[in-house]
Amino acid sequence: MLIQNGAVYTAATPDPIRADISIENGRIKAIAPGLSPIPGEKVVDASGLRVYPGFVDAHSHLALDGYGMGRDSIDYNEMGDIISPQLRGIDSFNPQDRSIEMARRGGVTTVGVGPGSANVLGGTFFAVKTYGSCVDDMILRDPVAMKCAFGENPKRCYRDKGNSARMSTAAKLRDALFSAQDYLARKEAAGDDAQKRPKFDLKMEALIPVLKGEIPLKAHAHRADDICTAIRIAREFGVNMTLEHCTEGHLIPEVVARSGFPVAVGPTLTHASKLELSNKSFDTPGILARAGCQVSIITDSSVIPQQYLSLCAGLAVKAGMDPFSALQAITINPARHLGVADRVGSLEVGKDADLVLADGDPMVSDTTVKAVFIDGQQVVG
Repeated sequence: MLIQNGAVYTAATPDPIRADISIENGRIKAIAPGLSPIPGEKVVDASGLRVYPGFVDAHSHLALDGYGMGRDSIDYNEMGDIISPQLRGIDSFNPQDRSIEMARRGGVTTVGVGPGSANVLGGTFFAVKTYGSCVDDMILRDPVAMKCAFGENPKRCYRDKGNSARMSTAAKLRDALFSAQDYLARKEAAGDDAQKRPKFDLKMEALIPVLKGEIPLKAHAHRADDICTAIRIAREFGVNMTLEHCTEGHLIPEVVARSGFPVAVGPTLTHASKLELSNKSFDTPGILARAGCQVSIITDSSVIPQQYLSLCAGLAVKAGMDPFSALQAITINPARHLGVADRVGSLEVGKDADLVLADGDPMVSDTTVKAVFIDGQQVVG
């Protein structure tokens, strides 16, 4: 396929370029002006249109919270066990959920999906494309992170089950990580001697990739003190972490920047439904980006419908965020956040041919997405 005559916004450099995009075997083969089609190649005329990378959301519960299904059909929280690292988001993902089609019609082509924040440890997130009939064929990377949560949600959901204070949440997370460290040490010391190995424990096995630095903790933290607690615990155990929501990050931007941890900000286009959201602001992503943080903007779908990701970026621009930083916050930064930037997030040779063609700036409400491509296949338009 050859896409010609579009204004190409690569998300790798600030200014658009007038170029054609050659696609072969689902990947970007070339980006250059004046490319000529080869015999039999499909040509898409993008004259008058802008061409963007497919949008990426680093934090969502897409297709785990069934569209139009009601509260009894929510599949993203296990309410019976506050420590549940063994759960895998892929096992609750419904590819037939209507919200997936709605997401790609909004230009969202890759999403980080996984458990919610009821549990101190809730299970693993995965990166998935928004097109397909079976999750196993849609997965870009699994797992990408281990969900953990601080603040009001674990307290509220497990208040009558021994977790009524923030220090209780922190203690339970530490206990799980210490136990996993001990389990891993005994497993490694046993070597090939099966009789010396610790009894198999699925929870502990699930935490080994975190301890080895293969995946980060994905830390739900809204309030500034919860953000600091998350950073503190990550430092104690020498594990990687991403800071999710980071609602009060604008109150401590230097602390967040100094941590070096990637930040996913949102969902901001919502009512402040609990105390820890009272300082919620669209100023936050811009402040953190200017402080030097790697910022992604998220919907936390279904809190904000997935298809409105680009509009959330537009509202951040309205609040003062640099437009190019906002574009990167829904493209290359969340791809980095999820560990899939080698495949998606920018328009570069060798990457997946995930593209959005729009008749204007997608961060503006009157813009229409005209076509969407995933792995070189036209899935919208």
